[in-house]
Amino acid sequence: MGLEDKLTPRQIVQELDKYIVGQEDAKKAVAIALRNRSRRQMLYPEMREEVAPKNIIMIGPTGVGKTEIARRLARLADAPFLKVEASKYTEVGYVGRDVESMIRDLTELAVNMLKSDYSEAVREKADQIVEDRILDALLPPLHRHKQSQDLDDIDSDEEEFGTGSESELVEEDPFAETREKFRQDLRAEKLEDKPVNIEIQSNAIPMVEVFSPAGFEEMDINFKDLFSGIFPKRTKDRRVTVAEAREIFMEEEFEKLVDMDRVVSEAVEKAENSGIVFLDEIDKIVGHNSKTGPDVSREGVQRDILPIVEGSTVATKYGMVKTDHVLFIAAGAFHSAKPSDLIPELQGRFPIRVELKNLTKEDFKRILVEPKNSLVKQYIALLETEGVEIEFTEDAIEEIASLACQINEQTENIGARRLHTIMERLLSEISFSAPGISGEEKTIDAEYIRKQLADIIEDRDLSRYIL
Repeated sequence: MGLEDKLTPRQIVQELDKYIVGQEDAKKAVAIALRNRSRRQMLYPEMREEVAPKNIIMIGPTGVGKTEIARRLARLADAPFLKVEASKYTEVGYVGRDVESMIRDLTELAVNMLKSDYSEAVREKADQIVEDRILDALLPPLHRHKQSQDLDDIDSDEEEFGTGSESELVEEDPFAETREKFRQDLRAEKLEDKPVNIEIQSNAIPMVEVFSPAGFEEMDINFKDLFSGIFPKRTKDRRVTVAEAREIFMEEEFEKLVDMDRVVSEAVEKAENSGIVFLDEIDKIVGHNSKTGPDVSREGVQRDILPIVEGSTVATKYGMVKTDHVLFIAAGAFHSAKPSDLIPELQGRFPIRVELKNLTKEDFKRILVEPKNSLVKQYIALLETEGVEIEFTEDAIEEIASLACQINEQTENIGARRLHTIMERLLSEISFSAPGISGEEKTIDAEYIRKQLADIIEDRDLSRYIL
């Protein structure tokens, strides 16, 4: 597959524009990083191994789109994407999670992605098998077995006395017509609530808890696979509905039809070459030159993250995973610290820095209406489910954007998240009454907004707590 089948940087930015307003510099930076991955795959093997990903630091206040840009980028690339908070990791020897767990989590995500893809590929075959298993549960084959046994007895008697002929034996299943009727009802979902008795495999492997220096940490050994040949498989009877039986049978058939060895092999390769780790709150692990207290651990976390970012091999339950070509995108507000306060070695592993701008009133107006699933569209769709139609006028959008901008300036700046707070407060009365006013139409204009939020807007202290 050549580069012509991949999204160009301009196309990537256009896709991101559908969901995120502004922040052109950040969009261009991640678009180039994603395109460079495709370019790297076109190189000959020796050069390909030498090309390292250019990791990115996004600098900007909360609510301006840092996380959303990274998340949407991963969806475009169909890549394993893991978002973690750098502040939840601790230096080895302290209580908390070690930094290698992020790679174990990323590999787990990649395995689940590939398993889901392969499951979809065999779904048609699995559906047929599951359908037959449900029909067997609805119409137990006991009578058919008894009839077959009776036919065998007749056949042996005829052989003994030399009477009868093969054409006179009736070998057709008398329940075939009933089975086909059940099959049609099953496909039409008419039997979803009908109870059936099924046999399921129960887990005979004992539970094992393991202590590690970092607390309860997942084991890299897959005990299920290790002991599957030692402990016998047990079955137990359960009475469930047809809908529940379908889910249980489908999981069992997927386990049989999907080649997990192939899934794991491809997942590890996908994690190594396409994985994206979003390190949020990286500014929270910046120390303040203190020789005691938590700052010691913070700098230790930076030193532990360093080998993961620059390239190392991490042991997971799926095998060894190399991080040389995993793309790391770090983000932080950097209110009380600067990127230059990170240890020099870590700074060097994030060569690209982009600053995200504070959102303006015009940005808020665009955020409310422009994105593919904008906030206004979400609330309109939610209330439509109750039969209530709401319409936002242009002056209403202007008023909401103006309020969000004003409150962010007067209190803490939480970016676009302020719109969620205002919209929820604004529509709380309609949302509460919606089941009782089905069929009505409501128009949200600037006057309605001022009326609903008058008390809070006038009382600045109250506004600080509620909006």
